[in-house]
Amino acid sequence: MAAARVPRIIGANDRLNAAVIGAGGNATGHMKGLLELKEAENVEIIAVCDIYQKRLDAAAELTGGKPYHDYRQVLENPDIDYVVISVPEHWHARMTLDAIDAGKHVYCEKPVTFSIDEGLKVRKRVKQSKIKMQVGVQGMSDDSYITARRYIKEGKLGKIVAAQIDYSRNHLDDYWTRPFDDDVRPGENLDWNAFLGSAKKRPFDPDRFFAWRRYWDYCGGIATDLFVHRLTRIIKACDLTVPSQVVATGGKNFFAKSAAEIPDTFNMMVDYPEGISVAVLSSMANSAPIRHLIRGHEATLEFTKEGFTITPEREFAKDREVLTHVKTGAEDVRLHHANHHRAIRFNEPLNCDIDLGFHGMLACRMAVDSFRTKRYLAWDARREKVVKA
Repeated sequence: MAAARVPRIIGANDRLNAAVIGAGGNATGHMKGLLELKEAENVEIIAVCDIYQKRLDAAAELTGGKPYHDYRQVLENPDIDYVVISVPEHWHARMTLDAIDAGKHVYCEKPVTFSIDEGLKVRKRVKQSKIKMQVGVQGMSDDSYITARRYIKEGKLGKIVAAQIDYSRNHLDDYWTRPFDDDVRPGENLDWNAFLGSAKKRPFDPDRFFAWRRYWDYCGGIATDLFVHRLTRIIKACDLTVPSQVVATGGKNFFAKSAAEIPDTFNMMVDYPEGISVAVLSSMANSAPIRHLIRGHEATLEFTKEGFTITPEREFAKDREVLTHVKTGAEDVRLHHANHHRAIRFNEPLNCDIDLGFHGMLACRMAVDSFRTKRYLAWDARREKVVKA
């Protein structure tokens, strides 16, 4: 592979030119966020890209960016400094690698890649380049998790033993569905083959296009779309990296007749070599949350809407007070983009860099594979390979 092009040096007062690849709902959220940052961040969307003409037209009208059908043509534009990749998961790696080769900085939605092997390749390529890559776990731009890490390192919780977190929703008739657009005409205004990419070739299916998160070919379901947000919080706060072993359970426990392949109930347990077990739970048929806790031997940290509290365990409460942190950030794509811009301009640390993005994806993807193979899986850190536990 040829060496990646060196990205343009961006001065403090230079405009950042962005391109958004993808024009669905999530991508439109990125466009709106960047438009709000246009003046404050001196950033402009000069190109948009999608394989569905109707979405592409809407994105061009919204942003004023030049429309492209093929993302490779976007990467050939020398005026573009970075790309936002907001497309189905099975395209993340290919687009990211191509963007790096073109010398473009990258903001890629989570999970960083569809597969673990892809993640290893992308991580290696990023580290070999001068590219600033932000992974789209936007909650990492909330300062709660880096602050929690500092308290944990200071021993405020004692030795960490376990953590628990969830991401649940409630649906009525079916889950993770999207309304079909009757205007779509494969071969005329939609490039269906481009959507499939490296996935199995299939006849056009509107549910697979509009609700791709329901199918294993394009997504890891609850784990890679939702849990990656939650688990990354624990990873950052507890300063974790790779798991030692992972197991997952669940199934189509409520929506048995759904056409979706992914389960509506999914639970994963992740053990880390530091002696920490993390439980992550989800249902698509009940949205009642559980408490988001990091359990230490001496105190418990609970994440809240306002930030977090650290409450001493009864056995250690005599000489300790409850600690409270009020967050200064939020789960906001604008904050995450602004952090990316500062990294590009001033080499500021990324809030969700390639290592953190990889570690979150790794555990979640192992959970998917555990569920689908009905096996307990382990990570061989020396060989960087999943093995049977």
